[in-house]
Amino acid sequence: MLPNPTLDQLQVFLTVAETGSFSAASRVLNRAQSVISYTIANLEAQLEMPLFERSGARQPKLTAAGKAMLEDARRLMTDLQVMRARVKSLKDGLEAEVSVAISVMVPSSATVEVLREFQEKFPSVALNLAVGELGMVMDSVLSGKATIGIGGAVLKQDDSIHMEKIGHSFMLPVASRDHPLARIDRPLTLGDVREEVQLVVTDASGLTTGRDFNVLSYKTWRLSDISTKHALIRGGLGWGGLPASIIRDDLANGTLVHLDLQAYEQGEYPIYAMRRLANPPGPATAWIIGAFEARLSRCPTHADFKAFLNEIRSPEIPLAAE
Repeated sequence: MLPNPTLDQLQVFLTVAETGSFSAASRVLNRAQSVISYTIANLEAQLEMPLFERSGARQPKLTAAGKAMLEDARRLMTDLQVMRARVKSLKDGLEAEVSVAISVMVPSSATVEVLREFQEKFPSVALNLAVGELGMVMDSVLSGKATIGIGGAVLKQDDSIHMEKIGHSFMLPVASRDHPLARIDRPLTLGDVREEVQLVVTDASGLTTGRDFNVLSYKTWRLSDISTKHALIRGGLGWGGLPASIIRDDLANGTLVHLDLQAYEQGEYPIYAMRRLANPPGPATAWIIGAFEARLSRCPTHADFKAFLNEIRSPEIPLAAE
């Protein structure tokens, strides 16, 4: 009977495969490179098959058997994290502190409602709250800065993260009522917006480096946060997409105008609650997730919002043609 690989051997194997070299794995695991090599050699001996090709290459490459083993090793390590998380949740009581990262795409009214009720239910639990754009939420969870994240930008698949859909949101292209684009009484084309300044939020997390979303103009102003973008669009300094949840009043009173621009992707996208598998939710954290889900699952759909736009249209509050 073949001896079973140890969890330590599987962890070393995964680290070598993911970092691409024995030396990089030794740095990540804080072990001597000779120990890494010895562990892999023992694992290969136990399995009676080579996992890495070492000859003729500067870096070890997975063999066909190694590639097949990789998914099994990941699954076993993920199952171990789940087991450890379950034990931790049984041992731990009420958290002393909860750190939450929330996307700007989450309606601020929902956030206020949840946190007001949280304060009443868990007065002894301290709260750290961070609100940001794009990859910030997932980056905060991955780095351990946040216990949980509430957001929609899933920019990197990671087996150590548990994700659960709890609602949806969408962006709308808008401009101030005095902006040139708002005065065009027909559906807008790419040619209409190419030469107009588009305001774009830059992702501080770095997870979206080299990727732009719905950037259609040749002229762009890059901003650090959504609130500044909102203020500048209201001031007529450019056009851009804003979360529907934060511009409802602006659209109702005519400060902003919805632009009928087919080239701008306006589909709904999911909002997730995310946490590390190794960091199970305590009572307060689990309550926050459930409270956000109860509110965000009832968010208006894109069709509901379009009906709202049709209701507020009037000669006194002109909207771009739809």
